[in-house]
Amino acid sequence: MTDSPVPAGSAPGEVDAEALRRRALAALLTARERTALLTDSVDDDELTAQHSPLMSPLVWDLAHIGNQEELWLLRGVAGREALRPEIDGLYDAFEHPRAARPSLPLLPPAEARAYAAEVRGRALDVLDGTPLEGGLPLVRSGFAFGMIAQHEQQHDETMLITHQLRSGPAVLTAPVPPAASDAADLPTEVLVPGGPFTMGTSTEPWALDNERPAHVRDVPGFLIDTTPVTCGAYQEFIEDGGYTEQRWWAPEGWAMVREHELTAPLFWHQDAGQWLRRRFGITEVVPAGEPVLHVSWYEADAFARWAGRRLPTEAEWEKAARHDPASGRSRRYPWGDADPAPELANLGQRHLRPAPAGAYARGASPCGARQLIGDVWEWTSSDFLPYPGFSAFPYREYSEVFFGPAHKVLRGGSFAVDPVACRGTFRNWDLPVRRQIFSGFRTARDA
Repeated sequence: MTDSPVPAGSAPGEVDAEALRRRALAALLTARERTALLTDSVDDDELTAQHSPLMSPLVWDLAHIGNQEELWLLRGVAGREALRPEIDGLYDAFEHPRAARPSLPLLPPAEARAYAAEVRGRALDVLDGTPLEGGLPLVRSGFAFGMIAQHEQQHDETMLITHQLRSGPAVLTAPVPPAASDAADLPTEVLVPGGPFTMGTSTEPWALDNERPAHVRDVPGFLIDTTPVTCGAYQEFIEDGGYTEQRWWAPEGWAMVREHELTAPLFWHQDAGQWLRRRFGITEVVPAGEPVLHVSWYEADAFARWAGRRLPTEAEWEKAARHDPASGRSRRYPWGDADPAPELANLGQRHLRPAPAGAYARGASPCGARQLIGDVWEWTSSDFLPYPGFSAFPYREYSEVFFGPAHKVLRGGSFAVDPVACRGTFRNWDLPVRRQIFSGFRTARDA
């Protein structure tokens, strides 16, 4: 059972090295264009400021991107001498927590840009001259280059979160996403029949270690929301005492509500009886038909209990997104094996908000669920745990150190996620208290 096609022009089992090289080049260039947009849109004072203790200064992310690229591509793949070994510790994400990073002797903006640019020029030379067939696992199928492109895009999403947290006028713009023309005709939930399916991947060339290996899961039948939960539905939860009724909340979630006096999702507030939200420097009426955003796992779980439902497990989410009952195989994406395109999913910061619930009909999964890829990260009920046969690669700190009950799994990506870092098998994870991330959810129930 395969879950990934080979590149065009290749026979099954073969790798088209030049196609992967072109794909890696495009992914690296796309990521750097986005990094430039996010860092050139503010002045140096805003680059070096810490807009929230939850986030790094933007200039830290900028130099960290360059440092990781140097570590893995120049030193790791090409075996070259370090350009700036004295800064490795400054940009080690495990050595310094985010709240402490403003106090470090960080590279100033001009120097950080110059460093990242120098590393990038050399890295493209390495890409051009590195064989991608066979060889060590780090370079096979261009893995190291794909990993670095994904890493930069993940930090771009982090920097976009920082833009949302910053105060002041808007500096980013984007067109509105497409409408959901047939949303009123959609069922509220769809059935996913019970039975086995293939979860994870063993063939996707740039899949990260926590997505591997492919394995069979037997999932009982269940029903899942056709679309993510909307702001309008969430307002009903609020108005029905959602934040004042302890019975809906996990004990830790209720403690969070009481300690921080929560009454609504992050960035929401009421004015003259109307719910408003702040979005990238703009205050606007909360759109009732848009997927709710900036909710913690505890809030998602409380809503689900209030609605008489539950959050889907990670396996249920992936089966709803990937399993094709007609063929019995798991697709790369809900719509099939083709790479994401603008008409299929809201990805890549093309829009600065989720699309209305029910949009992207062409991106629906075989069960009929929509927007499983893009728009909002979706909380699941599952802890972040390794798959059977997991092997850490290329370093333990990417996934293994986070395994356990402390982190909950999110799936599907958001409007802030680039396609290179979003697949039907891609796993995100975070602490259940997190609200600044671009997180929403959908609910499920037993069939």
